[in-house]
Amino acid sequence: MDSLTQIVLGAAVGEAVLGRKVGNKAMLYGAIAGTIPDLDILSSHFTDTVTAIHIHRGFTHSILFAVLFGALFGWLVSRYETYKNFKGWFLLFFLAFVTHPILDAHTTWGTQLFWPFDLRLAFKSIFVIDPVYTLPFLVFLILAMVQKRTSEKRRFYNNLGLVVSSSYLMLTIILKGVAYTQFQLALKNQDINYLQLDTRPSPLNTILWSANVETENAYLLGNYSFFDTQPIAFQSYPKNHELLGNLLENEKVKLMISISEGWFTITKKNDQLYFNDLRFGLLSLEPQSQSFVFQYKIDVDNFGNVIFTEAPKDTRDGKKLLSDLWQRLKGN
Repeated sequence: MDSLTQIVLGAAVGEAVLGRKVGNKAMLYGAIAGTIPDLDILSSHFTDTVTAIHIHRGFTHSILFAVLFGALFGWLVSRYETYKNFKGWFLLFFLAFVTHPILDAHTTWGTQLFWPFDLRLAFKSIFVIDPVYTLPFLVFLILAMVQKRTSEKRRFYNNLGLVVSSSYLMLTIILKGVAYTQFQLALKNQDINYLQLDTRPSPLNTILWSANVETENAYLLGNYSFFDTQPIAFQSYPKNHELLGNLLENEKVKLMISISEGWFTITKKNDQLYFNDLRFGLLSLEPQSQSFVFQYKIDVDNFGNVIFTEAPKDTRDGKKLLSDLWQRLKGN
């Protein structure tokens, strides 16, 4: 999830653990802990694109990290804070660290909660930025913050924020199930034979859902809103995996395919190959758009090393997409 959401979650967890003992300091330490796992993005400055993507939401988003660094930070803080209870500080940091990846596991990217085991959890039920999840949570946290440390209202508001946000998170899973069923029915009604079906919410909401559908030689992309009155329309994108040729045997290419969970197409423009990660869809709702959210140029240097470079995005595409999504959300 976005940084603000993780800060709010971490602060609320910190308050729940030590709010009565240390007051707003619990929120402060919880908020800091809520941002620490995402420092893994700094790896992009020290390694290549594929390795950085592979590292993201890996070790720092695991239970192992939460245990080890929960103990480390708990010990450090207990050394200089007035409240010296190591167990309390450890519990604060551990829960702030572990709830971060649990929340991230509900997004499309997912997380390696059980690292070092190669098992990425991705429920794909909520977009990385969802105001319906974050804003009420933030309001309740602020209401709790302005109360006295020992006030019952403080605990009530904080707990209410945790309950409301968690309930919404559970609701998104139910909504995903409903949307998934609608995509299944559409494929059946249109007599489309498919190998896999994958669904995710569109940006900023859980009303409009997107689907990737794998067929033998192509992927179908479609959208469904709970306000739709017309059948779901699917757009076909050829896999073109054969364009990779001998590159299919390259370790970097294999890793990139693994990261995308096999949901990718290859396009060729002016003799330049591009790897398109379909898990995050398109930056446009225009038919047959080739503006993928994550698209990477594939180059081979003089030493035979394969280099992936993320293609730049046009900010105008993003602004237009938000406008188009709002219209599509209202129904087809």
